[in-house]
Amino acid sequence: MTNVLPTYPRSNLEFTHGVGSYLYTKSGEKFLDFGTGIAVNSLGYSNPYLNDKLKEQIDKLWHLSNVYQIPEQEKLAQRLCDNSFADYVFFCNSGTEAIEASIKIARRYFHSSENFSHKTEILSFSGSFHGRTIGALAAGGPDKLSSFNTTVNDFKFLEFGDHEQLQNSISEKTAAVIIEPIQGEGGIREVPRQCLEGLRKICDENNCLLIFDEVQCGMGRTGKLFAHEWSEVNPDIMTIAKAIGNGFPLGACLTSKKVGEKMDFGSHGSTFGGNPLACTVGNAVLDIMLKDKFFTEINVVAKKLYEGLQNVITDFPSVIENIRGRGFILGLKCKVENDKFVNLAREKYILTVKASDNVVRLLPPINLTLNECDEAIDKIRATCSELK
Repeated sequence: MTNVLPTYPRSNLEFTHGVGSYLYTKSGEKFLDFGTGIAVNSLGYSNPYLNDKLKEQIDKLWHLSNVYQIPEQEKLAQRLCDNSFADYVFFCNSGTEAIEASIKIARRYFHSSENFSHKTEILSFSGSFHGRTIGALAAGGPDKLSSFNTTVNDFKFLEFGDHEQLQNSISEKTAAVIIEPIQGEGGIREVPRQCLEGLRKICDENNCLLIFDEVQCGMGRTGKLFAHEWSEVNPDIMTIAKAIGNGFPLGACLTSKKVGEKMDFGSHGSTFGGNPLACTVGNAVLDIMLKDKFFTEINVVAKKLYEGLQNVITDFPSVIENIRGRGFILGLKCKVENDKFVNLAREKYILTVKASDNVVRLLPPINLTLNECDEAIDKIRATCSELK
């Protein structure tokens, strides 16, 4: 019997260490990881540069209260703002904390604005996943709250892609619309550029804020630093986590100046958010991702992976219907049960992740090599061959 709360459907795999794109078991089995802790270890395991930077900071300071100046935090905030739409950053420890911050910040913005304190409603979409705290669950839809005997007011849930419903649902109460530029848990469903443009226009016309949840699809996973950059549509608020810490707990909520300046002393906080260790790792991640030609180089591999998978789909149409996503956040829409695909792929020593809509997610390290790309395609082809 385990004393760990049974909130995860764990497999029997137990890993002792990881190097690059691979995880290793005690018995020496080697797995190519196309799950990366669900889009977390985007620069691979035991990354030497990240490890060295963290070890340096460990000998200096682990934790400081946010009532003091934290240079590593200031540096990371400035770099995130310099490379995005944002002017302010709130640091936390996870994606769901970043979402909670975004909800509070959006409502605070209108509460602090004369004649607009009635704007409290948040609109979200089917297939979305924004976290597991009560507020974040509410943004994911009422069905996610049903087993906790609670309701949260001022959330309205819309069908993904239903533009008419969106138009009819915006009201004088609407404070914000929250959306993932690419849905992760929902089955790797990318929001088309024209839809994000239309959403921005609707928000502007109705004086409400646009929130992008890039916890899973952001931080380089699409081949740009942030997924929304492909659309050239900027939000008012954005949440990030997962890959910004490459496995070290770190999240952030980024805001524009007009939104962020409504927050003041005591309006939000975090004991551990923005600590020196986490921000040191975050800065090291950016050191790598902001290098010249980094995204040019990884997009070459991403293109090869996509084309290779397309060939597999062509050869096994009875197994996979299509491929979704971009960069290194891809989804295989299966005709067989995605459970069977994931389990058989594991027998081929490649780790993948299930998603809704009978999709298998492929979330490899974004610094995947060409040889590892070939290996992955071969393993997925072998999986399909047995499932046909």
